[in-house]
Amino acid sequence: MTTAKFPAAGGRILVPGGYGAVGTTVTATLGQWFPGRVVPGGRSAERARQQGGVRVDVNDPQDFGTVLDRLGDVGAVVLCVEPPDASVARVCLERGVHLVDIGADERLLGAVASLHDTALDSGASAVLSVGVAPGLSNLLARRAHEEVGGAQRIDLTVLLGSGERHGVDAVRWTVAGLAAPTAARPLRVELPGHGLRTAHPFPFSDQHTLTGTLGVPRVTTRLCLDSRAATALLFGLRHTGVLRAADHPAPRRLLTGALGRVHLGGDAFVVRADAYRDGLHVARVARGLRQSRFTALVAAHVARHLLTGGPAPGVRHIEEVPALADLPERLAGDGLTVLRLTDGPA
Repeated sequence: MTTAKFPAAGGRILVPGGYGAVGTTVTATLGQWFPGRVVPGGRSAERARQQGGVRVDVNDPQDFGTVLDRLGDVGAVVLCVEPPDASVARVCLERGVHLVDIGADERLLGAVASLHDTALDSGASAVLSVGVAPGLSNLLARRAHEEVGGAQRIDLTVLLGSGERHGVDAVRWTVAGLAAPTAARPLRVELPGHGLRTAHPFPFSDQHTLTGTLGVPRVTTRLCLDSRAATALLFGLRHTGVLRAADHPAPRRLLTGALGRVHLGGDAFVVRADAYRDGLHVARVARGLRQSRFTALVAAHVARHLLTGGPAPGVRHIEEVPALADLPERLAGDGLTVLRLTDGPA
C-alpha cells in the first residue's frame, strides 16, 4: 500500500467509528496520506481520547453538528458506523462537508441519496455504496454491464469468510438479512479458490441501487460463506422461518451472539458479477483476504478522491464516479486479485 502524502487541501477528516473493526484501518490509512489531519470519533470519550480523537454520537445529530462546528475545519466525514437515519448526512452536507458512507442499508442509502440538492447547494460531495458489497460489487457490475453492451440481468455473488471477526453492527445486519423474505432462488456459482458453491439470495443494497444507476431490469445478489457447514446452517435457519418471527426476537439475539463468538472458516472473500445480454455473458471477479480491511481501504481511497479534487457536488453511488472505476486494480498492491471469466452460471 502506498504511503505517499497528499496536498493539504480540504481540512481535517472526521471518522465516526474510527476505532472499530473498519474504522481503525480507515484512520490508519488516511493518517499515512494526510498526516495530522485524521480525527477518529466515537461514543466512548475515553477510547476516542486514547486514539487522539473526539467523542461524537451519530445518534444525536445536534451533538454531531456541534462537534463539526467546534473542530471548525472538517473537510470530510467518513461514516464507519451506521446512524439511525439521514440526519447526520444532512448535518455534514449542509455545512459543505464531504461525506463517505460505508452503510449497507437500502432504506438509509435512499434517504441520503435524496439529499442530492442539499449537497449541490453547499458544494459538498457524498459517495455511497462504499466497501466490498456494496462497493467493489457495484464497480465490477458496472464493468461487466458495459462489456456486454448493457445487461438485461446481473447476478452478484458474495462469499465471505466466516472466520473473520466482524463488528457488532455487521453481525446484526447479517442476521436481519437472513430474516428478510425473498422470492429469488439459490444459484450454483463457480468461485475462484472455493470451487462450485451454492449462493443464497440476500438483501445487499447493491442489487437495489444498480437497477437505478445502471438501468438493469434484474439484479440479484446472493451470499455464501467460505464454510459450507456455516452456510448450510444459516440458510437452513432462514427456511425454518424462526428468524422472521418479529414477536419472538430471542432466536435473532441468540444467533447474533453466536456469530459474534464462534468463527468457523477463514477470512477470504470473493465478489463475482455476472452480466447477461441475449447470448453474451461476462463475469468479473475480485478476491482477497479480510473483507473488513478492504471495506476500509475502499473508503479511504474514496475519501482521498473527495479531498484531492473529487467529483462535482452532489450525492452519488460509487459506480457513478468515473475516477473510481479502476479502484479494484489500484488495490492489487494490497492483495486484491481481479479476474475476467468467460464462462459461468447459465
